[in-house]
Amino acid sequence: MLGKTAAGLYWMCRYLERIEFTTRLLDAAFRIALTNSNDAKSEWGSIILTTGNKASYLELYDEYESTRVINFLLREKSNPSSVLSVIETARNNARIVRTALTRESWEAINECWLELNSSLRRPITENALPQVLSGIRKQNALVRAALDGTMLRNDIYNFLRLGTFIERADSTARILDVKYYVLLPSLSQVGSSIDFVQWESILRSVSALRAYRWLHGNQISSKQIANFLILDERMSRSLTFCLQKINNNLFYLSQTYQGEFSCRTLADTMFKRLQHVSIDKILLDGLHEYLLTFLSNSEALNKEIETNFGFYG
Repeated sequence: MLGKTAAGLYWMCRYLERIEFTTRLLDAAFRIALTNSNDAKSEWGSIILTTGNKASYLELYDEYESTRVINFLLREKSNPSSVLSVIETARNNARIVRTALTRESWEAINECWLELNSSLRRPITENALPQVLSGIRKQNALVRAALDGTMLRNDIYNFLRLGTFIERADSTARILDVKYYVLLPSLSQVGSSIDFVQWESILRSVSALRAYRWLHGNQISSKQIANFLILDERMSRSLTFCLQKINNNLFYLSQTYQGEFSCRTLADTMFKRLQHVSIDKILLDGLHEYLLTFLSNSEALNKEIETNFGFYG
């Protein structure tokens, strides 16, 4: 496969996963704003921090007001990470690799692009937000279903899955880091009611609240939640789950191309570290420091994948 095709598949799925994550963040912030108006402004601000758009947002606005944040993340054309910008980029990548996709997959992506451009044509009010987010997630789910249900399990599919799980792991690590260690006002509030609100917000942001409650009931424990989102292999957005899938996809690609790649070695090392570390050790050494290291390694893995498979060569 040409490196340009592999890159298109990989980044198409990274962008689709990014759309899903942005909608989950906005949904969590909206819920916090409804139930805790005193914390609403910091919650909206935390989304901007999590998506890495603080500087570009502050170029346009001087405070974190709900409708401004909503429209900045959903439809601001000058923001390359807005949903409207990202679906455009995802569709452009899909068009480049159209011959590598099934007809159903291409049509689902194109329909998603059409629907999002329609629903985001006008500014989104806070009252309209739940319906808009639901529509975006529905369209994104249809794309995932088409890819999963119609694509041949070959190198094309493995590049698609690599993009999905690299982006998902990165998103989970970022939300854990920003929502807790940046948003939490002070260490004195660890274990307080605001602490529990933030942890529940984290779970909502990664679509994990119900899954967590199936395992732990209504007990909100920072240690259990951190363990759930970092080390639990049953949780589809945990760091361990994502690294396991990345490892598997790189293994299949090494078999397909009959070679060993440095990106696979790095992914295997990252996965084994997760398998052999306890949540007690992570918290003792510092969750913030651990997540920064993970994000750095994740970016290094992304670059190795791009280099090994000649994305831009």
